[in-house]
Amino acid sequence: MYKTGLVLSGGGSRGFAHLGAVKALNEKGIFPDIISGTSAGAIVGSLIADGHKPDDIFSLMTSKSFFAYTKFNFFKKGLFNLKNLQKILKKTYTVENTEDLKIPFYACVVNLNEGKAEYLNRGNILDIVTASASVPFLFKPAEINGVSYTDGGLIDNLPVKPLLGKCEKIICVNLIHLKYKKQFRNTKQVLGRIFDILTYHNRKTDISNCDILIEPPSLYGLPYFSNKKAKETFDIGYNYTKKLNITF
Repeated sequence: MYKTGLVLSGGGSRGFAHLGAVKALNEKGIFPDIISGTSAGAIVGSLIADGHKPDDIFSLMTSKSFFAYTKFNFFKKGLFNLKNLQKILKKTYTVENTEDLKIPFYACVVNLNEGKAEYLNRGNILDIVTASASVPFLFKPAEINGVSYTDGGLIDNLPVKPLLGKCEKIICVNLIHLKYKKQFRNTKQVLGRIFDILTYHNRKTDISNCDILIEPPSLYGLPYFSNKKAKETFDIGYNYTKKLNITF
């Protein structure tokens, strides 16, 4: 049994709120003993599990524009690939394999070949995190041992399942909300809305398994695919979590 489990949802650029939330939890004396994440939550969660501090991760992920972490893929299985992100993460991780991280970590991915979610906690950390963050159509699926993997948020955007029965308390940070939206001005907004709908409905049952749910409502409307509002997003996660009365 672990004392505290931490679950981080997917949410693109809204993942900066994860960093703010984790920083606030740390200031309350709460540190995760095991972590599970999907997509942006897998990136943040893996770096936390590797021993990096929220402020340092924020500096790393805002050093370039959002799409500077991608590379045009000439529409081959996706508009872009994540090779540039891989280069940065490779220099940042202190270990090569997931099982060697300082904190046990699971990443939710979708096995495209079998059409199911998987929760990976062993193997090359770079491959696993890239697979979890490969948003369908936008990014090329990741290949691991001949299997094609894509964003875990397609099936399970709040991956509580691998932590069930392992923790005294599970803290979940959810970045996805669904409200009425009247207009869509561009392709990014349409894609973001589709992601909202998919991930909102596939996380409902998992929320009931969260002992503490951190779900800042003011994240709604913030972009998925831009880090121009990264500081605002970070502050929302931090301030919302800071105000919560969390005691164990």
